Amino acid sequence: MRPYIVCHMVSSVDGRLLTDRWTKPAAGVDGSILRGYYDQVAEHFDADGWIVGRKTMAYYAKGSARIVKPIDTDLRKTHVADRRKRDIAIAIDPSGKLHYGKDDADGDHIVAVVGEQVSDAYLAELRDDGVSYLFAGRDGNDLHGALTTLGAVFDAKTLLLEGGGLVNGAFLGAGLIDEISLLVYPGIDGLAGVSSIFEYVGAADERPADGQSLRHIATEGLEGGMVWLRYRVEGGTP
Repeated sequence: MRPYIVCHMVSSVDGRLLTDRWTKPAAGVDGSILRGYYDQVAEHFDADGWIVGRKTMAYYAKGSARIVKPIDTDLRKTHVADRRKRDIAIAIDPSGKLHYGKDDADGDHIVAVVGEQVSDAYLAELRDDGVSYLFAGRDGNDLHGALTTLGAVFDAKTLLLEGGGLVNGAFLGAGLIDEISLLVYPGIDGLAGVSSIFEYVGAADERPADGQSLRHIATEGLEGGMVWLRYRVEGGTP
């Protein structure tokens, strides 16, 4: 059984994600309070970890490619490293482009989701870094299979999907989002083409959210003008 997926995001009122482009808070509003809400609200879900795409995880992955002495073991199976009861930080990285150099992101244990086409040398590097990994089909795009493994092998019951827009769009298109938790920051970006909450890559006539509906759960106004919206996504994939 796959984990329950909450897409937990913060955006400007026009749905943009690049925080350094947002307008400043109104006079008298403490920006540090606004910035602190994201992690505070995330704790509400008591999740077992979080999921991001390659570009977002690159912030934490500061290692470099290197040659690791071959290990006499089967590299082509799901690998569970020494998690030590930590939450998991899941990177959707189909082509295996990230080099970690460590096994944690903000203290949470890294799990790389890769495609079967990645090299043995790369898998050996992940093991040497202490990083866990699993396969999401040949090209790394079998998100349903990856979530099933995360549930069965890593005992993940609830996971927060935290962007960016491309990975959120991929989960949306696959019908794998169960709930949306959106913090709306009291500011505007305004420029066309800036990264947004969902950015599904497809043809102009595709509708990645087709067949899915949002049922309102709650709305809460927070100090400083931030608004927390929650919706249940109905019609997705079990």
